[in-house]
Amino acid sequence: VQLQASGGGLVQAGGSLTLSCVASGNIDSIIRMGWYRQAPGKQRDLVAAITTGGSTSYADSVKGRFTISRDDAKNTVYLQMNSLKPEDTAVYYCHAGRATRWGTYDYWGQGTEVTVSS
Repeated sequence: VQLQASGGGLVQAGGSLTLSCVASGNIDSIIRMGWYRQAPGKQRDLVAAITTGGSTSYADSVKGRFTISRDDAKNTVYLQMNSLKPEDTAVYYCHAGRATRWGTYDYWGQGTEVTVSS
């Protein structure tokens, strides 16, 4: 599975950005996709995730501001980020979980940087 993330950039506080992640390769067994972020000096944390069944989950810090969605026809997952805050500044990584008979495997995109200025 290959993941290509895009859409990061510089935005002022209160602004919006949309991240996109295109999955390719052996995607048939993907059960979950999501976005994680990592700020300098901090660990990588889950931001939002969506399952193949459409269930979504969000970090408390982004609930009500971020929305994860997917377009199966385009093999793409989106993260719509509204009301951005300086504390949202981080490198955002696309993630996919793929289930096989040997277990579940994790795949990561290359990361896209989001900078929110105050």
